[in-house]
Amino acid sequence: MSSDGVNSTRRKFLTAATSAVGAAGVVGVAVPFVGSWNPSARAKAAGAPVKFDFSKLEPGQMTVVEWRGKPVYVVNRTEAQLETLPGLNSKLKDPDSEDTAQQPPYITGIDRSIRPELLVIVGLCTHLGCAPKYVPEVGVLAGASWEGGFFCPCHGSKFDLSGRVYAGAPASANLLVPPYSYVDDKVLLIGVNPEEV
Repeated sequence: MSSDGVNSTRRKFLTAATSAVGAAGVVGVAVPFVGSWNPSARAKAAGAPVKFDFSKLEPGQMTVVEWRGKPVYVVNRTEAQLETLPGLNSKLKDPDSEDTAQQPPYITGIDRSIRPELLVIVGLCTHLGCAPKYVPEVGVLAGASWEGGFFCPCHGSKFDLSGRVYAGAPASANLLVPPYSYVDDKVLLIGVNPEEV
């Protein structure tokens, strides 16, 4: 065999091998690069809906669920707690929740919930974003008659058991009601409106 034939075969082999290694290198670099365009699992979770099984939440009890990095208070209100709500209207800034930016359109009435017994609100004070404390006990709080609700220890804002702000409080608006719906009789889906389920 002539040396030109060997060199030609060797050249073809080296060209093919170099092309294959180069293509593998391009793919090796391109896959992570293109993958970096997708949101991370943490970013996806930050905006994702959150399921919460409230079946073990006793009447009068509250729990905190994290949604989009915010605390969401879920309160299983008692019948007695619900009965106090109408009597507080004259003490509140927005008793009828007329500021529609504070809740989805399907949340109406003084109970501010889909089901009267279950309150779902974002646990951040509308004054400066502190986390109000759940104080369900009836009695005296901050020098005033208290029917139970939420008290912000940062600047003294008070909210009733529907998250409605008391008049005279530094907070200007009711606590926010996030979009939510029910998966079934025991599970909430926070972050999804009922018509989207």
